[in-house]
Amino acid sequence: MELLLNDDRYSSVIAISRKPLSIINPKLTNVVCELRDLSDHGDQLKADDVFCCLGTTIKKAKSKEAFRAVDFDAPLLLTEISKELGAKKFILVSSLGANKNSGIFYNQVKGEVEEAIKQVGLDSIHILRPSLLLGARKEERTGEDTAKFFYKVFGFLAPKKYQAIESIKVARAMLAFAQLESQGNFIHESIELQTF
Repeated sequence: MELLLNDDRYSSVIAISRKPLSIINPKLTNVVCELRDLSDHGDQLKADDVFCCLGTTIKKAKSKEAFRAVDFDAPLLLTEISKELGAKKFILVSSLGANKNSGIFYNQVKGEVEEAIKQVGLDSIHILRPSLLLGARKEERTGEDTAKFFYKVFGFLAPKKYQAIESIKVARAMLAFAQLESQGNFIHESIELQTF
C-alpha cells in the first residue's frame, strides 16, 4: 500500500480492512468491513487495478472452513466484484506450491482459488507464488518465526526456488505487473519475484 500511495500513476488507493487503518493519506480511502460483506460496498470498491493479499493460517482461522472463507471465498468474491465494476487487472498473492490436487490442505485451497479466479474472466490476472515471506508482521506466527530464523542461518543451502523472500520484493513485483499491458492469466513463481 505504501508503494501505491507514493506512486504518481495512482490518484487514489482504496484499502479494504476489517479494522480502521492507522495510515492517513489524502489518496487513501479505507473501506472497513467484514470480508463476507464485500458485496455491500458496491461502488466504493471500483478500481482499475486490484491487489489481493488476503490470507490467514489454519491456527489463526481455527478451522478449515474458516480458513477457506478467508483464502478462497473472499478473494473469489473480490474478483467477481472487481469484474462487475470494470477492473482491468487483478493481482493475487498466492503461495509457492499452490496446487488444487495437493494433499496439503493449504496448498490445495491456494490452487483452487487460483483456478476459480482465472475463470472469472478479467482482462489480466497475475498470480504471485512467493515462498516464505520475510518482513515485519503485527501478529505473532510461531511456526513462521522459526522458519524465518532457519532461513536466515541456513537459507543459502535451499534451492533458489524455495528460498524465503522479502515481502517488499513481492510488493514491487505486484506494482510492476500492474503496469504491464499484456492480457491473460499469468503465474509468477517465487524465483522470478526474487529479482524485484
